[in-house]
Amino acid sequence: MSLAATTLATFDQLLGTLDHLLGKAAASDQGEALLQARLAPDMFPLATQVRFTTQQVYNTLNRLFGTDHAGPASDHATLAEARAHLAEVRALIAAARDAAPVSDDTMIEFDVPNGLVFRLSAADYVRDWSMPQFHFHLMTAYAILRANGLAIGKADYLGYMMRHLKAPPSA
Repeated sequence: MSLAATTLATFDQLLGTLDHLLGKAAASDQGEALLQARLAPDMFPLATQVRFTTQQVYNTLNRLFGTDHAGPASDHATLAEARAHLAEVRALIAAARDAAPVSDDTMIEFDVPNGLVFRLSAADYVRDWSMPQFHFHLMTAYAILRANGLAIGKADYLGYMMRHLKAPPSA
C-alpha cells in the first residue's frame, strides 16, 4: 500500500473513531457542554480539537493531491454539526482514493501561524507533520472526553480493529 493510500486509510478509520466518540458524547448527560471542555486552561476546547483534527486532513489532501479544501474557519456549535462535518471530510477522503498523489519525494513548503516555514518531502511531511498533528488533536479530543467522565476506553478508540479479530480456537 502506498504512503498516500495508507494516509487516507488512517485518516478515514480514525475520523470514524472520532465520530463514534462524539456520538457517545451526544448521548451523555453533558452533551453539548463537552464542546467547551478543556484539559487545561491554556489548551483549546473539544470543539477546536475536532476542527484542528480535520484541518490536518484538509491540509494533507491539498498538499498531496492538489485539492483546495479550506475547512471551517470556526468551531462547530453542536455535536451534530461536528459529526456532519466528519462525514463530509470522510467523503473527501473517499474521493481522493481515486486521485493521483504527488510523488513521495515532491517538496512541500508550508508555514505555521508563528511564522516558521518548513520545507520537506511529501513522505517526510506525512510522517513528521501531518500524522503527528492529526493524532495529537484526535487524542486530545479523546482525553478531554475521558477527563470529563465519558465512559470510553481503548476499545472505543481502537474499535476499527474488530474487523481483524480472529475467532478464538475451538475447544
